[in-house]
Amino acid sequence: MAVPYRLLMDGEEVVVHRHPHVRVLVRPAIVTVVVVALAGLAIAVVPQADTRWGIAAAALVIVAAAVSRPLLHWLTTTLTVTDRRLLLRSGVFARHGRDVPLSRIEEVSFEHTLLERALRCGTLYVELAADRGVVVVQNVPRVESVQAAIYELIQEFDDEREDELEEEFEEL
Repeated sequence: MAVPYRLLMDGEEVVVHRHPHVRVLVRPAIVTVVVVALAGLAIAVVPQADTRWGIAAAALVIVAAAVSRPLLHWLTTTLTVTDRRLLLRSGVFARHGRDVPLSRIEEVSFEHTLLERALRCGTLYVELAADRGVVVVQNVPRVESVQAAIYELIQEFDDEREDELEEEFEEL
């Protein structure tokens, strides 16, 4: 899924746009390789043509079932950070979305395991103000840079708000 430009407000700019890390597609890739190898071996051993076609059809169904859901999930799940808010979207038929204005973000943190650190991905935690909870986004590619970008945007937003308040105070 591309950047959701139709969801952006006038003047809003995309800073970061990510799909989940491609590591979520490793299991379907392994299933595909194993099923194709086993089907090829079975087809080579079985002499009847009808049985060979049945094996090939069964392998195709297994591969399609194992690959389609994770691939569609990966394609339709996005994390987008703009200069005003955080947009989360997922789902193929039933869509789920969450928009978090930068002004509501209290803290941004991340964690990653040793494997995730090697793959340069991890889990992003966005703590919301006023006890609204924590938004957890898993399998974020380059999670450290996403966290830094959000934090930088929050700082810019806070600085702008502080400057506006100072100007209003001086006018009084």
